[in-house]
Amino acid sequence: MLNALDEHDLADDTIVILTTDHGLAFPGAKATLTDRGLGVMLIVRGPSGFHGGRVSEALVSQIDIFPTLCEAAGIPQPQWLQGRSLLPLVRREAEEVNDAIFAELTFHAAYEPQRAIRTRRYKYIRRFGERTTPVLPNVDDGPAKDLLVAHGWAERELPREELHDLLFDPAEAANAADDPAYAEIRAELSARLDAWMRDSGDPLLDGPVEPPLGAEVTDPDAISPAGQPVAHR
Repeated sequence: MLNALDEHDLADDTIVILTTDHGLAFPGAKATLTDRGLGVMLIVRGPSGFHGGRVSEALVSQIDIFPTLCEAAGIPQPQWLQGRSLLPLVRREAEEVNDAIFAELTFHAAYEPQRAIRTRRYKYIRRFGERTTPVLPNVDDGPAKDLLVAHGWAERELPREELHDLLFDPAEAANAADDPAYAEIRAELSARLDAWMRDSGDPLLDGPVEPPLGAEVTDPDAISPAGQPVAHR
């Protein structure tokens, strides 16, 4: 496709975006709010500075793409639009446009409501609902999952809150939510997450979220995503 744009002299008038919707389909990645689940590729080529092979480590979200395209095209942003233009990063006018990004999971194959805030250094994740064990249908079937299930993964308790210092814990394996040394950070991120949920009208604030009309939802006690549906509206 890129070659075709070059051959037809359209490259300077076309922004091409390559991205994905989630991390790899392995336990602890896809359908989680870890960086292994949230981290996706974002490659852009075209006018407005998107050339030259530059790499940016800035904290960005896919909701930043829409305002970026509006600015690049010189058109007004809708008032309801969220996110921030990435052009200051592209033009080297700023090192960051976001001091935090937010993430959510409500339904995948099964219901598993979670919300998260990620800053440059920290990740705070909160689980909602009464369930305290893994929702296995939200993990794609495969040998890695089979191995974990065979060794009791389904019975492992999940924390209600997680806090990870990504500088010292990039694998998000050491939960610091109950560490007194991180109490101030935990309180700050928890409050910011609450504010974001209010500002975005998060339906979880009103209690459990009903499945969308016409959706089939897998029983959270099943093992496979192809397990027995429990909700069909």
